[in-house]
Amino acid sequence: MDSDENHRGWAERSGAFSPAYYADIGPNEVSETLATVFDLYLPDDAKILEVGCSSGRHLAHLLDHGYENLTGIDLNDESFEIMAEYYPELAETGTFLTGAIEDFVPDFRDGQFDVIYSVEALQHVHPDDTWVFEELARASADLVITAENEGNSPQRGRHGAEVSYVNDEFPLFHRNWKQVFTEIGLAQLLEEPSKRDTVRVFRVL
Repeated sequence: MDSDENHRGWAERSGAFSPAYYADIGPNEVSETLATVFDLYLPDDAKILEVGCSSGRHLAHLLDHGYENLTGIDLNDESFEIMAEYYPELAETGTFLTGAIEDFVPDFRDGQFDVIYSVEALQHVHPDDTWVFEELARASADLVITAENEGNSPQRGRHGAEVSYVNDEFPLFHRNWKQVFTEIGLAQLLEEPSKRDTVRVFRVL
């Protein structure tokens, strides 16, 4: 699967792991962890970007906690139609971009956002496109947060595999996220494992 095919799979996604699927689930423990981290490190007017926001369940939770300067990017344009149905206040309040992060992030200004985060999105970035990690770090003035699957679930990341396929459909690239972002020059402030993901908070130095 090349990078373009990988993008198409997410842009056309329906059923499991689609925007409607995540909207039905709603906010979860990662949403709560993000809000706690933001309350600890960020002002209420922080400029926030979620990469791979889908229908906005995490952003909606942050909005409920008083954060209003919200931006989201997602490949699937159905995300924002579903957001308008499930989270109308978020749809009206936030700024949303349809497309690949590879298309948008080079145009972001240095430090344009106070925090950039991803929940199970960067793990799907194709190996040809890993340059975006450095670009995301450049576009953040303060924090970069990853909430990615690091093999916490027994079906993921077994035997040191670099890639696994979810339901035999799409790839999940297993990476050492601490290494990825500390080698770029960020400092890890926090590591919080959950049943499914590990949340890592990095500070831009």
